[in-house]
Amino acid sequence: MSTLTDWLREADEADVVALLRARPDLATPRPADTTVLAARAASRASVARAAEGLDTATLAVLDALLVAGADHAPVSPDALDIGLPPERVRAAVAVLRGLALAWGEPEVSLVPAAREVGNLPPSTPSPAPADVPGLLAALGGDERQVLDTLAHGTGVGKTKDADFAGSLDDAVTPIQRLLARGLLVRRDGETVTLPGQVAAVLRGAPTALVEPRLRTTPHQRATVDGTAAGEAMEFVRHVETLLRLWSDEPAPVRKAGGVGVREIRRLAKAADVSEARAGLLMELAAGAGLVADSGDLEPEWMPTTLADSWLAATAAHRWAALASAWIDLPRLPGLGGRKDARDKLLAPLSDDLRRPTAPVERMRVLRALPSDGGVVSADELAAVLAWRAPRRGGRLRDDVVRWTMAEATALGVVALGALSGPGHALLDEDVSAAAKRMAEAMPQPVDHVLVQADLTVVAPGPLEPHLAARVAEAADLESAGAATVYRVTETSLRRALDAGRSAEDLHELFRTRSRTPVPQGLTYLIDDVARRHGRLRGGAAACFLRCDDPALLAEVAASPAALGLRLRRIAPTVLVSPVPLLEVLEELRAAGFAPAAEGADGQIVDLRPAGRRVAAPPRAAQRPAASRQVDAETLTELVRGMRLGDQAVSARAGRTVTAGAGLGGNSAQTVALLSEAVRARQRVVVSLVDAHGVASRHVIQPVRVGAGVVEGTAGEQTHRLPLHRISAVSLVEE
Repeated sequence: MSTLTDWLREADEADVVALLRARPDLATPRPADTTVLAARAASRASVARAAEGLDTATLAVLDALLVAGADHAPVSPDALDIGLPPERVRAAVAVLRGLALAWGEPEVSLVPAAREVGNLPPSTPSPAPADVPGLLAALGGDERQVLDTLAHGTGVGKTKDADFAGSLDDAVTPIQRLLARGLLVRRDGETVTLPGQVAAVLRGAPTALVEPRLRTTPHQRATVDGTAAGEAMEFVRHVETLLRLWSDEPAPVRKAGGVGVREIRRLAKAADVSEARAGLLMELAAGAGLVADSGDLEPEWMPTTLADSWLAATAAHRWAALASAWIDLPRLPGLGGRKDARDKLLAPLSDDLRRPTAPVERMRVLRALPSDGGVVSADELAAVLAWRAPRRGGRLRDDVVRWTMAEATALGVVALGALSGPGHALLDEDVSAAAKRMAEAMPQPVDHVLVQADLTVVAPGPLEPHLAARVAEAADLESAGAATVYRVTETSLRRALDAGRSAEDLHELFRTRSRTPVPQGLTYLIDDVARRHGRLRGGAAACFLRCDDPALLAEVAASPAALGLRLRRIAPTVLVSPVPLLEVLEELRAAGFAPAAEGADGQIVDLRPAGRRVAAPPRAAQRPAASRQVDAETLTELVRGMRLGDQAVSARAGRTVTAGAGLGGNSAQTVALLSEAVRARQRVVVSLVDAHGVASRHVIQPVRVGAGVVEGTAGEQTHRLPLHRISAVSLVEE
């Protein structure tokens, strides 16, 4: 019987490359020869990792091979009877061979570790599989209950009757009767084991050896992309709300890390979203580097310096930054708000939500979406993925699928259950193309508004950035969506005037940008607010108030607010105060006055804080190495290196010189022996230690020695080996 090492050594180079691509853990560190590769492929940890990717039908074939004892002796796949068509069994066996979990043809052998990671306990010589159904039919209810419990568990149980060795007539308890019939096997004085052939019958055939059908609904690509664009614009607007909110009032960091419930509810109210969506907004803003922990003695979450450049970008590029951050985010935002096994709240932005494998699982869900339509239900998609890899994902397996679909839909990566055009570009890791496709899907910016008689301003689409800023400056956002509605109020007009706009600027804004006639009420309101605005002005003389109307200034000095502000008249038209100017202006506005701030040149200035910022943390590549494929050329070179290692192992070594000046040997003797091999055209075995301390052996035909290297050939390959890395050289006895 051939071994796994022999089978791998005889396999085609392309097949071994495919194996290393399917099981990348086998290639790290670089195996010296096929023997090392086979040992890794048969190790329990590596076999368990490879088995995580097997589907339900392939696992059923694996279990059937284990029942037949393929881990001890070769078994013919044609002899398996598990309710699958023969071609499906052969396909499953081919998958197992491709992963080096099985080898041999036509009969198949399994690596011994497959028994430890399989779904069945070990089989025993008796009873024979054909006799098991009859023995089970003769059992009583209590005995059958014991077997069913073990069959659907680990197959191992603790009992005081494990040492029973009598006949069926002597048995008293259910455990003793099962031991007497051979349906249980003693492992030690307190442990019994259910034989694998018994467990296979009790469990029966898997309930779904055929992949569940995934229902889909056809959609036009333009419809999917248009819907995705609408969701993307809404999500970007919500992140803008988060940045404004935390810019004005940063969120404190919890002692245990993350954000507290109060801050989540504050954002949910400000953005008019659910608390779950608020947590997702926080996670993605942090993942994109737009917000960060200040790191102060009393740390706070606040916008970073990247937030300003993000806000200045186009909507499509803002979306692309968020969506690419989500793809690579090593966290599960869906866990936010849940409680763990110790009843501890899992808060957004805390370390409790960190899951390094999240990007891999996220990509797996997105790549499973069909190309011919949208999935009807995330639960159906979860069922299909569970069938394709039942041993993968742990207890959150199905939840991750639902969270991924919900988050992708909120971002516009998925719409109507289908992957959007920009989402396809993201999966191809082309962020620029994703932004371009999203820009094409988004409605074109409009350069006009519709002013209504009730002083509302309707934007019939996304406004041009400059116009949007001007409108937001002079009106309050009332509702957002396909058509955004703003409302003009006295407060909003005062805000525009505080920012340095004049009444004429506001008249011109609405006159030139409104496709509807400007209502007379808006004209009167602008003039009225502008007439009163700025008549009372304050300066930063720590601070002063001046007014050309002594009566108005006297009214301010006599108001209740003047006492708290400690206002003092220094001239008929000037008041001063030791209170900061911004606080004076706010108190007077609350008292019903309309003061404005002025600069050194007498012009109105805006003293409102621009918002706090913290340095953006460096964003490293977050996608784990498991999601990055090694290129075929590198793997091919690795396989060829193993083949050389095999030749070195099988070569009969003759005269040997320990070499390498840096390795404690005699470099002169090394060069002499290599030069002798060049003249005699004799192959040599070169032992090498690379810069990382990894030892390897190469069989080459040296053709030239000099300039610090030995150049030689091995088959069609040419190798240049540094002399100072050589630890030993041996002539090959032909």
